[in-house]
Amino acid sequence: MAEKKISLKVVNLKGEAAGEIEVSASVFGVEANQQVIKDAVTVYQANLRQATAKTKKRHEVHGTNKKPWRQKGTGRARAGDCKSPIWVGGGTVFGPDGNQNYKLSQNKKAHNLALKGVLSEKAAHGLIVVDSLKLDTASTKAFASCLEAIKAEGKTLVVFGEENDNLVLSARNLANVELAEITNVSVYDVLNNTNLVISKDDIKKIEEALK
Repeated sequence: MAEKKISLKVVNLKGEAAGEIEVSASVFGVEANQQVIKDAVTVYQANLRQATAKTKKRHEVHGTNKKPWRQKGTGRARAGDCKSPIWVGGGTVFGPDGNQNYKLSQNKKAHNLALKGVLSEKAAHGLIVVDSLKLDTASTKAFASCLEAIKAEGKTLVVFGEENDNLVLSARNLANVELAEITNVSVYDVLNNTNLVISKDDIKKIEEALK
């Protein structure tokens, strides 16, 4: 039985039609599984956490170890030193120590299913396939004009494959544009952008990787 295909329009960076490309429906035409997509986003955001929060424990607070007053006879509660957690300025009990581990993981099969789901949603609306993302020179103004020509309005994720220095230099200063290498496309990045711009060669590489 022949594999089902989906046809996507291809344009050049001038916004002119440049034919069509067929991609696998098993990658770009699947029904999104909202649970695995949510899990993928949760894992991505959790793994971005640096866990740098830290509070001082009792022994780390700077100050004297002297007993504030004698044990008996003052009418006040007993106190050992001013570093006590119940004193203002004292140590913190059970606070973050800077060694927290927020790392999560998702198995490869589930992650691929999540990526297929968001790519399928983009294929229905928001995926722009161009014949090539090669630029002769690095120019932010020129690349911004290209995005306008291909109707990439709003937040745009540009996915590129092999080394493309001119593209990186041209796009990195555009506030509404994010860049991602083809080997590092995340579910979160696809969801977080209105448009996904990719060359016809690179979309085939993603298709092969997710089959």
